[in-house]
Amino acid sequence: MATEFQRLPAEQLYQEEIDALIANEKDPVPTGWKMSPKSVLKYIVGGKAGKKVITPKYIGNDRLVEICIATLVTDRALLLIGDPGTAKSWLSEHLCAAINGDSTKVIQGTAGTTEEQIKYSWNYAMLISQGPSEQALIKSPVYRAMESGTIARLEEISRCASEVQDALISILSEKRISVPELSTELPAKKGFSVIATANTRDKGVNEMSAALRRRFNIVVLPAPSDMQTEIEIVKTRVEQLAGSLDIQAELPSDKVIENIITIFRELRDGQTLDGTQKLKQTSGVLSTAEAISLLANSMALAGSFGNGKISDYDLASALQGAIVKDEAKDADIWKEYLENVMKGRGEEYRGLYKKCKELNA
Repeated sequence: MATEFQRLPAEQLYQEEIDALIANEKDPVPTGWKMSPKSVLKYIVGGKAGKKVITPKYIGNDRLVEICIATLVTDRALLLIGDPGTAKSWLSEHLCAAINGDSTKVIQGTAGTTEEQIKYSWNYAMLISQGPSEQALIKSPVYRAMESGTIARLEEISRCASEVQDALISILSEKRISVPELSTELPAKKGFSVIATANTRDKGVNEMSAALRRRFNIVVLPAPSDMQTEIEIVKTRVEQLAGSLDIQAELPSDKVIENIITIFRELRDGQTLDGTQKLKQTSGVLSTAEAISLLANSMALAGSFGNGKISDYDLASALQGAIVKDEAKDADIWKEYLENVMKGRGEEYRGLYKKCKELNA
């Protein structure tokens, strides 16, 4: 889809697939939803709707996706937990796109997120001149989701302060927001829910209270369990990124993707794939998402400053930035890996080894 925008929401990017699933719907559709739970599952994991091929958006355990969808059919909110790069936000966005046709009701959790951003705030110029009124009310994404009976997304909820997190407790329990200034309450329409994501490995997180956690159904998204699954995820996402960005470069070969994933998995797991050699782990997570970003960056280097084909120098430059996060610790671990593991892997890695060594000289 040609567009002037850097990134389209999922419901626009995959509009044809969503329309095909709705047109071929055969199962009951819950109140406020665009399609049935079975069609939402097909949209997420892939399949066919009539003659339209539905591309998989999440590659992993289908049962986890089924649990997520079933949770949203009930009055429970959904909390997706996992290490960085396990597709929490990606899955959250696509669930909303399929269920409501709108994934844009989003609050990005940060240390600066306030309770007003969870509930509502005011246009203070109108508030001063006219007093409290509906026109002066600025509705949060959660408020608008309650009003329309749709789903709101709260990204990185554990980065919000505890008192801000707890503003959700009454909303998820009572399914209404009180607006004392207008002497009114907003009851949530059927279909309202919240999908939150949390990355417990992030620095500066705030532990969620037991009271708040009880109001969520928690689904843990694991890192890809095997090498082939991770390769498939990376290959699919790099192809999608290349299609949406103006990168004048060839897609990475299957062998290049396999080599990068091998390096990431070994440094992430602290041992070589065959389990014969223990390795020191770097400070970074080296997630699947970072592998995708690394390959996209290598393509950008090749397209902008090379001949359009990813070279060992492009890969080495991107690897350096991805692996060496803490100069004091990670640089030494990376050098050890180059000398003790990559150097001994022969012709297949020789060019990459030499370029990585040059950058670490």
